[in-house]
Amino acid sequence: MKNDSLALKVYTEIQKQILTVQVLPDTRLKEYFWAKKLGVSRMAVREALTRLLGERLVSLGPKGGYFVTSLTPEDLFQLRELREILEIGALRLARDKISKEQINRLEKICQDFTSMVEQGYYSGANEADLKFHQTLMQCSGNAKLIQTYNNSHIPLFHQQLIKNNGSEDDFELTDKEHRAILKALKEKNIKLAEKNMRLHFARGATLMGLP
Repeated sequence: MKNDSLALKVYTEIQKQILTVQVLPDTRLKEYFWAKKLGVSRMAVREALTRLLGERLVSLGPKGGYFVTSLTPEDLFQLRELREILEIGALRLARDKISKEQINRLEKICQDFTSMVEQGYYSGANEADLKFHQTLMQCSGNAKLIQTYNNSHIPLFHQQLIKNNGSEDDFELTDKEHRAILKALKEKNIKLAEKNMRLHFARGATLMGLP
């Protein structure tokens, strides 16, 4: 396998583990550990970490090394506002752009989330939760909006939200909220979709102790 393909494999795996809180903020990402774990060269790991650094999912330590980025309370508050603006904007654009295939994809993600929760596989449910919101952004059909979302710290905000979303009741509420947003979007009732999204965000903010 070519080195660029191996680097992509490493990038995908580390990104997933960061965003689903399998690797915690401030954790050092050691090249030799990930090279051994994934069966790749340290060069492939270094390339992946450099890409994650560019996306600000990891940071350089004061004495070198790569660490999972952590966010301050003020960062979280501002990102909560930014996330709501971007995702509500994506819903409005999706009203006239969303395809049947994308609706089916969102329904499948909701089904996967439900199944993961029923099995007690919460890291898998967290991954499906993240995928639901990323897919909603893609439904906007606006490349610049999607780029802004991906290049911000919003994925790390979502990571912090997952960290505080630990009870079975929380997962069940998330499931219901996702399905309510999708149902309104399918019916092209954007006002209701926005209302459901804002309620979803408000509950998340409460879990995190944000205003």
